[in-house]
Amino acid sequence: MESALDWHTARALLEWQWELGVDEAISDTPVDRFAYETALKEQARAKAAQMPQADAPPARAPQIDPVEEARKAANAARDLPGLRAALAGFEYCDLKKGARNLVFSDGVPGARVMIIGEAPGRDEDLQGKPFVGRAGQLLDKMLAPVGLSRKENVYISNVLPWRPPQNRDPKPDEIAMMQPFLQRHIALANPDLLVVVGNISCQALLGKRGITRLRGHWDQVGDRPALPMFHPAYLLRNPGAKREAWADILELAAKLEVIV
Repeated sequence: MESALDWHTARALLEWQWELGVDEAISDTPVDRFAYETALKEQARAKAAQMPQADAPPARAPQIDPVEEARKAANAARDLPGLRAALAGFEYCDLKKGARNLVFSDGVPGARVMIIGEAPGRDEDLQGKPFVGRAGQLLDKMLAPVGLSRKENVYISNVLPWRPPQNRDPKPDEIAMMQPFLQRHIALANPDLLVVVGNISCQALLGKRGITRLRGHWDQVGDRPALPMFHPAYLLRNPGAKREAWADILELAAKLEVIV
């Protein structure tokens, strides 16, 4: 059906409607927009159903607790060689990757005195034995006047069996990871008493820090007497503290006389 309006009039009317905001043409037949959107959704569902399903994501591996793994490995060790082998096979401590050697122990297994240091240094890492550098040589000189020697009646180990990079202090998670091995080490070595050397060792075994305050005062690790002492490395840096260290050595000797 032709319009009675001429072209110019019809255009003028359309422009006027556009300026008023009309932006959509309306057909003679009504459109159900709700039905239209529903149809689009149904088409999308049908298309998705025809597409191949992607494989389900792989299940996550169970989280490994290094401390629990250390506890299992340590408790399975029936003797000191077995504990050393368990430590050598333990793969959850990153310190192992940067160390040259496992530093397990030195001295006489089963000795009455067990000395527990902090962590290996450069010399210990190279030789695979604790307290073999300058600090270890000073320790030997301190013990000798009271008849103690790693060759005869002293057993020595550390909280950590691997050297931390640049001799930094052990981190709390590293100490916690090695705790089961340390506790098992003490149980298998079965000394009469412990000498706990330095702040890190006191933290690991006594749950305390502040070696200046702790040194010279007997404490307990389980059912064993434990004597905190300055670390020999500290004494090398602070020679004035050797007097207190000598008093602690004499206290250690007196305690051994008491313990039968």
